[in-house]
Amino acid sequence: MSQLHKFLFDGLPVRGILVKLTDTWTEILRRRASNTEHGAYPAPLRDMLGQVVAAATLMQSNIKFDGSLTLQIMGDGPVKLAVVEVQPDLSLRATASLIGTLSAQASLAEMVNVSNQGRCAITLDPKTKFPGQQPYQGVVPLFDDHGQPLQQLAEVLEHYMLQSEQLDTTLVLAADANVAAGLLIQRLPIQGAGNLEGSRVSRDNEDAIGRDEDYRRISLLAKSLKREELLGLEVDTILHRLFWEEPMTRFEPLQGAQGPRFACSCSRARVARMIVSLGAEEANSVIEERGQIEVACEFCGVQYHFDPVDTAQLFVDAARQSQSGNTAH
Repeated sequence: MSQLHKFLFDGLPVRGILVKLTDTWTEILRRRASNTEHGAYPAPLRDMLGQVVAAATLMQSNIKFDGSLTLQIMGDGPVKLAVVEVQPDLSLRATASLIGTLSAQASLAEMVNVSNQGRCAITLDPKTKFPGQQPYQGVVPLFDDHGQPLQQLAEVLEHYMLQSEQLDTTLVLAADANVAAGLLIQRLPIQGAGNLEGSRVSRDNEDAIGRDEDYRRISLLAKSLKREELLGLEVDTILHRLFWEEPMTRFEPLQGAQGPRFACSCSRARVARMIVSLGAEEANSVIEERGQIEVACEFCGVQYHFDPVDTAQLFVDAARQSQSGNTAH
């Protein structure tokens, strides 16, 4: 069962989260493999997407935000897009698009950053918006401050967190055909509700202790975690091996209905609105060419079919709604 574990290092401005996605991840892969048009992901893309899924789950669980978090890797290589959407209740979906082929050992740069044009975007879309409010989006390149391509997704996201949140963050990510997992370690600000005011760490020595000493030590311990350990060991074993000398407070793990799980928000009604947005002329041209409109959800693989009668009714209903709205005004 997929699990997410949160913990604090007692008296220190450092927190952590560890996620292991098992059934959630294999369900995403199963749905992709059953897609007759695309088929299963090649191993390098599978593992990269798994890391994106783990990272997005960690980031959503790390913020207090009533809305969806979408993490996208947009590339100029064979992989054009890898995207994960995580809701506030940790339900999630993911997909990736590939054009061409990948070598068996393709790196991140070879997949999405061939000409240094790749980007990482994180979008926060609130459930309840003020009039005119747009989703927040932050974008960072897939190269470092010297223009050199980054070879690990964790490095890209650490750079993003430092730029956008001004928070030192350490990430360890890994995935294979059975598990997508990640460990996040983050330096906490001391001031503010729920942080460490009143602890033995004072505001005066926050930088010296939090950034240079304790956070750095814990970060180095986290970075020592090997891929096979993150994927293969139980959470209790991982945390004990890494931080057995560090006093730690652990919280109840999130799992099952409260934890990370696959769910897709697609529906026939949403697809119908998309068809209407295309316009009657475009929709009718598809009907004339193919006899019906077929739309497949890239996330879950569900097929939606609209025959000529269905399609005509969509535009009749849309016209009625428009007239009703105009009458109301």
